[in-house]
Amino acid sequence: MFDLLVKDGLVVTPEQVAEMDIGVVGERIAALGKPGSLPGEARRTLNAKGLAVVPGGIEPHCHLALPVPEIWTGGKPGVAAQSVEAGTRAALFGGTTTVLDFTEFGGSRLPLETIETRLAEFKGKAHTDFAFHCILSGAISPKAISQLGEAIRSGTPTFKIFTTFSRLNPPLTVKDGHLLAAMQEVTKHGGMMVIHAEDDELVEYTLDKMVAEKQTAGHLLHLVHSKLSEDIAFRKVIRLAKHAGAPVYFVHTTAKEGAVAVAEARAQGQPVYAEALHNYLVFTSENYKEPDGPKYHTYPALKLAEDRDALGQAAASGAISTIATDEYTTRKDVKLSGRTIEDVCGGHNGIETRMMVAYTELVAKRGASLQRFAEVASTNAARILGLYPRKGVIAPGSDADLALLDTGAKKKLALADLHADTDYSIWEGYETRMVPVTTVLRGKVVVEKGRLVETAKGGQFIPRKVAPEVRARPVC
Repeated sequence: MFDLLVKDGLVVTPEQVAEMDIGVVGERIAALGKPGSLPGEARRTLNAKGLAVVPGGIEPHCHLALPVPEIWTGGKPGVAAQSVEAGTRAALFGGTTTVLDFTEFGGSRLPLETIETRLAEFKGKAHTDFAFHCILSGAISPKAISQLGEAIRSGTPTFKIFTTFSRLNPPLTVKDGHLLAAMQEVTKHGGMMVIHAEDDELVEYTLDKMVAEKQTAGHLLHLVHSKLSEDIAFRKVIRLAKHAGAPVYFVHTTAKEGAVAVAEARAQGQPVYAEALHNYLVFTSENYKEPDGPKYHTYPALKLAEDRDALGQAAASGAISTIATDEYTTRKDVKLSGRTIEDVCGGHNGIETRMMVAYTELVAKRGASLQRFAEVASTNAARILGLYPRKGVIAPGSDADLALLDTGAKKKLALADLHADTDYSIWEGYETRMVPVTTVLRGKVVVEKGRLVETAKGGQFIPRKVAPEVRARPVC
């Protein structure tokens, strides 16, 4: 007997898109078959007729309940991004069942301690399953380097560094020598580097020059966090990674130049991967000129229309592997407290809208396939970051994480539709061409008919291991 039977949906697997039934036993998918072909009864049946059924979404890049630097809050201390409970609840409503968050920004604590702290902050609070990238910042100490192998063996194999943000307190920038040392140690133990890549010297020089010239309006952010800065930093990181034999995942690619650098490295066989944020597929630096323009900002910065279009094309065709959000939600007064190139707050309310926007921009507008949508929304993140095949695929033996989507729906989004802990949205009035209907996490129906059904906050930590083939060459 099946615990759950999902009937007659248009099921998206790596092999095909076809009407199928999905049989679930416990937390795992037990069987797939043509409609009506699975034997036996089910304790519960979901009718998915007319709906697309895709793997539960995987958000590869979010920041929940992390402190917001005072330079971004107008000097107000003790501000944090929205809670784990609120962020993961919103994720479920958007069809996302697993999130990858981060350990703390900056500070002197060692990797294993920061991972344990973050586990305690998520335990009993997360509605989705979760895992972490471990942040390494500033001058990475030999003792921190010595812990990377143990962190990888314990199920946290990805390590984020910043090549900029030297003005934050404490500074986040990792210089080339420390980056290379981290790459070499992480590679030795089978991990992967996750890189925020901007050229710090160029960013800092441009910022100083524009401040001196009194050109500080927030709508000029894209001139500080520039296309050239991304181009230089991506190519330098790619060269260092080649020397170290390291796999690299670039977060929030913003410019055509970044996408080109990634495509060139992949064509040469380097294990280089990149994500784009879903707001980068829609908005440009022109949106910064609106009265509340800072609300659109996520670091590095929105760029030009040509960059928006290049990222959309790269995500639809393959050079960009995943769609993320860099979720970092605050209240509106915090978000708009900074208005200059020095103090605009990063992040926005996006964890719930990610899959809707990705589908609309890639499938409805650019003609990408449902299989490609499933890849950028779920499967590729699972493969690259070490969750596959437990997550990211509809297949026997995999976790029964499913998103049932109405791909015939058109809806203009409003703040009232969303479930995050915030009082603003950059997606107000955006017309989505897909609406999530039902979300299933490890065999449990958790969102149905617009309400949270499972309220036990039963999200689990998922240990990860990056596959050898992912570390050897670009596989997706």
